[in-house]
Amino acid sequence: MWSWTFGLTAFVICFSGFVFIYGKGFSYFSSDPAACANCHIMIDTFESWNKSQHHANAKCNDCHLPRGPLLKWVVKGVNGMHHSYAFTFQNTPAVLRAAPLSKWVVQQNCVFCHQGKIQHTNLEIKNATQCVHCHSNIGHNHF
Repeated sequence: MWSWTFGLTAFVICFSGFVFIYGKGFSYFSSDPAACANCHIMIDTFESWNKSQHHANAKCNDCHLPRGPLLKWVVKGVNGMHHSYAFTFQNTPAVLRAAPLSKWVVQQNCVFCHQGKIQHTNLEIKNATQCVHCHSNIGHNHF
């Protein structure tokens, strides 16, 4: 019994390690935007970011992850699990749409970086509308 359990555990650990290394798992711990293009579905998004207005000022994590260190890693982990599942089981939609959590994070980061420019914005618009509703081509030109 002990050897069977040990063998299965060793297999799971080795297989998980192989998948992690093959999937360039360590790159996701960095802030390198190229890590986002590891998955072929994100190549166009990465290319459009390279041509966008934000290329010189903001990387993927600056817009798509929260500012706080703990929340940043929690959201990165949640997103990573969703992405891993979708790509592993070929469950990716034809058109990528941001989840509610992602929309919230992006909005918070827009407000954080541009608070000096938006402080005089109509409060009703500021509270009811996501910045990307009107500024959809800012971070990624192809949307």
